[in-house]
Amino acid sequence: MAEEQLLIPLDTYLKVGLHIGTKFRTKYMEPFIYKVRPDGLAVMNVKKISERIELAGRMLSQYEAKDILVVCRRENGWKPVELFSKLTGVIAIMGRYKPGLLTNPTLEDFSETKLILTVDPWPDKNAVTDAVETGVPVIALCDTNNEATFVDLVVPCNNKGKKSIALVFWLLTKEYLKNRGRLKEGEDIKESLEDFTPE
Repeated sequence: MAEEQLLIPLDTYLKVGLHIGTKFRTKYMEPFIYKVRPDGLAVMNVKKISERIELAGRMLSQYEAKDILVVCRRENGWKPVELFSKLTGVIAIMGRYKPGLLTNPTLEDFSETKLILTVDPWPDKNAVTDAVETGVPVIALCDTNNEATFVDLVVPCNNKGKKSIALVFWLLTKEYLKNRGRLKEGEDIKESLEDFTPE
């Protein structure tokens, strides 16, 4: 695997277990599975993961931060999502997503979001359902056990591990800021991967 085709060195992806899936595999995720280990765990293709993170970064950067909503029910993702939100200005909902947030204009916190990013389309299914009803595109981090019926862009990865989620959001932060012209050529964000990683 050519390192130059990846966003960061291969080693960094492997160290956080970004490529380790579950024992359960859906038909949606088959194209991203590289092999199945003897213990039954699926291993995803790192090159495809890296390509999809880059693609997600490009897709996100076509929108202003105020028009993007990141949804994360899973506690492992709260810290990275919060830091992503702080650095990019993207709106984030950690914990329970209130159904109707995108569809019910009478709600006090009604949102006219134009793009949704979800850490896991299963626990975040209310947000995905609202997005589908309103025609809002959905980017979702998907593990090998995820269904992706209503997902417009699948980012294959281990969406359960805190280090893995942290790496995805660290990379998405850099990609978003770079593509929006908020980072100069060759400039990097001050925050490290460790800053995105929950204790």
